[in-house]
Amino acid sequence: MEKVDEIIEKYRSEKSHNIPILQDINDEYRYLPEEALNRISEKLGVPLSELYSLATFYKCFSLSPRGEHEVYVCMGTACHVRGAPRILYNISEKLQVKPGETTEDGKYTLETVNCLGACARGPLVMMDEKYFGLLNVAKIDKMLEGYYEQNNN
Repeated sequence: MEKVDEIIEKYRSEKSHNIPILQDINDEYRYLPEEALNRISEKLGVPLSELYSLATFYKCFSLSPRGEHEVYVCMGTACHVRGAPRILYNISEKLQVKPGETTEDGKYTLETVNCLGACARGPLVMMDEKYFGLLNVAKIDKMLEGYYEQNNN
């Protein structure tokens, strides 16, 4: 928990320190480990319930380990009518996970979102903060193959 202690110390002087601390810990571990939340509560005197409230309210936080690559499939209206359910099904089959799950090897986490803000490019997927728009099954295969090649060599 040495890294957690360093993060806590970094923000100790700030009044509204809980969210930045959680963000840094989430970035470091790719989720918020229970031990880290207990440590923050203990060191700063913040009720554990308050930390869990923040961790479950904000979508950017996770209480379970996340994959190295996060795949977000937009299911908003524009993307949905342009084939987002097929895209989601295809990605789910390729990665062998359901939305909200992480692959066994810890490489990918699949999520759905209500909107990615680029409706004209739907159906849309965001992977590692990169947008892939106007997708179809063939483009999804190519997108995933590119990631597999980059990350499995």
